[in-house]
Amino acid sequence: MVAGKGAVKGSLWQNEKVRFAVCFCGVFVCYFYYGILQETITRGDYSQGEKKEKFRYATTLVFIQCIINAIFARILIQIFEGSRPDHTQSWLYGVCALSYLGAMVSSNSALQYVNYPTQVLGKSCKPIPVMILGVTILRKKYPMAKYLCVLLIVTGVALFLYKPNKGSTASDEHFFGFGEMLLILSLTLDGLTGVAQDHMRGRFQTGANHMMLNVNLWSTLVLGLAVLWTGEVWEFLSFADRYPSIIYNILLFGFTSALGQTFIFMTVVYFGPLTCSIVTTTRKFFTILGSVLLFGNVLSPMQWLGTILVFLGLGLDAKFGKAPKKTTH
Repeated sequence: MVAGKGAVKGSLWQNEKVRFAVCFCGVFVCYFYYGILQETITRGDYSQGEKKEKFRYATTLVFIQCIINAIFARILIQIFEGSRPDHTQSWLYGVCALSYLGAMVSSNSALQYVNYPTQVLGKSCKPIPVMILGVTILRKKYPMAKYLCVLLIVTGVALFLYKPNKGSTASDEHFFGFGEMLLILSLTLDGLTGVAQDHMRGRFQTGANHMMLNVNLWSTLVLGLAVLWTGEVWEFLSFADRYPSIIYNILLFGFTSALGQTFIFMTVVYFGPLTCSIVTTTRKFFTILGSVLLFGNVLSPMQWLGTILVFLGLGLDAKFGKAPKKTTH
């Protein structure tokens, strides 16, 4: 009887639709709460008497996040994979970590030169460079329907998130600047991250937990050197000593990040970086859409059009966007 139940569970997990639903819901739930914790930490009220302070230790926060992610991945490997060997070349993990961190730093730095809506709109185009670089570097082949689906989803998310600045004047507008260059750099690095991940899963059949562990170990090394070089880590420790309540939030933030990253890397390994980028992009859309509907806000005609395009793109992708399965002889 027990063996029968195990077989049912195993066959259920082998169902691609069930697996995708678990990955998508895991990413959605974890990163929804992750966003709440991130805002609580970075925009919290830190005051002693009349003295008020702001949290200015973003690099250290990501450094701690990567440490917790690596520990979490190591525990998962010990529990579920045991002594399963990982044949992936170490330099690939390093490239993946550097491009991932570079994309994050570039997009955050762009906020110094462009407004937040512009940054969000730019990052919503992430599936495009992942697809383009996958085609040009790895010679991947996607069904023609896939290109249309990605275009519909990206356009829909962009229309939904776009909020024109009504107070801007013609003199304030510019077509291209340093902020936009940083966004393009961030998107390019996102694409290179996808290429590295695709190469790992195709050439070495890299597992989700091994990928998560090693990418975070490399990220921890790079960020550790950065916070020591700048001295930020010592300033953070002094800040945490003054406001010890932040430690609980950071630990919970790290755990949420680790759980969310587990689903992210599962999506990459089982469905590929392009599908993962579509999931993370539409996750932002569904988060905002849910907030709008729950609080009774009215959608503008542009947002309704964006909503229709996103659902149309997702529906077409589910129906026609998959490459035909290879048959073995």
